[in-house]
Amino acid sequence: MVNCKQYFFKATLLFISVTFLSCKTVAQQPAQNVESQNQIKVSSNMKWSDKMALTLMKRHPQAFMIDDAKAPKWDYVHGLVLHSFEELYKKNPDPRYTAYVKGYADALVNADGTIKTYELENYNIDMVVAGRLLFDIYKKTNDNHYLTAMQTLKKQLESHPRTKSGGFWHKKVYPNQMWLDGLYMGEPFYAQYTVTFENGKNLDDVAKQFEQIQMHATDPKTGLLYHGWDESKQMPWANKETGNSPNFWSRALGWYVMALVDVLDYFPKNHPKQKELVGYLNNACESLAKYQDKSGLWYQVTDKGGEKGNYLEASGSSMFAYAFAKGANKGYLPAKFKKLANKAFDGLTKQLIKVDADGTITLTQACQVAGLGGTPYRDGSYEYYVNEKKKDNDPKATGPFILAALELNR
Repeated sequence: MVNCKQYFFKATLLFISVTFLSCKTVAQQPAQNVESQNQIKVSSNMKWSDKMALTLMKRHPQAFMIDDAKAPKWDYVHGLVLHSFEELYKKNPDPRYTAYVKGYADALVNADGTIKTYELENYNIDMVVAGRLLFDIYKKTNDNHYLTAMQTLKKQLESHPRTKSGGFWHKKVYPNQMWLDGLYMGEPFYAQYTVTFENGKNLDDVAKQFEQIQMHATDPKTGLLYHGWDESKQMPWANKETGNSPNFWSRALGWYVMALVDVLDYFPKNHPKQKELVGYLNNACESLAKYQDKSGLWYQVTDKGGEKGNYLEASGSSMFAYAFAKGANKGYLPAKFKKLANKAFDGLTKQLIKVDADGTITLTQACQVAGLGGTPYRDGSYEYYVNEKKKDNDPKATGPFILAALELNR
């Protein structure tokens, strides 16, 4: 009888201890987050890249929270911003940066390599770009589930629907359409994958994506590229002769030139398509330089500076600053583009950055989102672009801002 009593007493004690400890752990979790947030200090003498990265970490303690996400989501904005953290780590190896990136990967990639919230059968090119984060993590850890996740994204590209001329559709729900955005979403990952795992066998196909958009979406008069091209010419926004959307949107052009400078990292100089891509970059950047405002920035609708409602926009300006600087640093673009990039960065820091009391920074005047078609319908008109919502520290601006700061060593 005594033994039973002792057993019952010990079991009860154990249950209370475990319950108490687990309650304590749960209760302490947010406190740890708050504590680490408070530990992040942003000082005025830091480089702009660190200021922005630490600002984001302070305001979004876990990387999946970027863009005010409430739950982990596999998404292109996380792919963009966290890629900038990986590049920052190469210049300033602060372990907090890699931990932040890996935290995102581990919140989204399951132990079997499946990716939470990702659905291959949607054939959404936006979903590929976050796969760029997994190359370094896989290299460092050699954990196969990261490789499996990358293979899944590559599988999407293998069966992704294409235009008759071979260009990836932007999404399954946008048939026959290529958007400039999609070049950044798909091609840098595709190029890195084929060079890392396939001895570069698909580099011609990567180049083909740029050839298609360059051939179909370039305006012969300005040299700028239209936001979208519909091969079928069926969309109400599409020009009945060319299939192009009606306007030039700076962020779409920004995605395009960033895609070019990033993809060129994987094209050997002796590759037959390398010079072609460098040529596209020069054409686009020369055309963009003509529309740079005296402030150093670019307008939301690129070629209509000064028209009613148009404004100097942060994401496109940051993307151009990055592409110009990297293009010049790598020798793809003439040296004058480094000066233009510095002028753009001056415009961003002097006109669009606000510094808060705790030293954190906010980049203002970023367009939150813009697209074509869909529900509610987006017609690609001038009025449409200038009236889309703006968002402070939108990730489509903060990621390129960090990348530009790194290329310019500011």
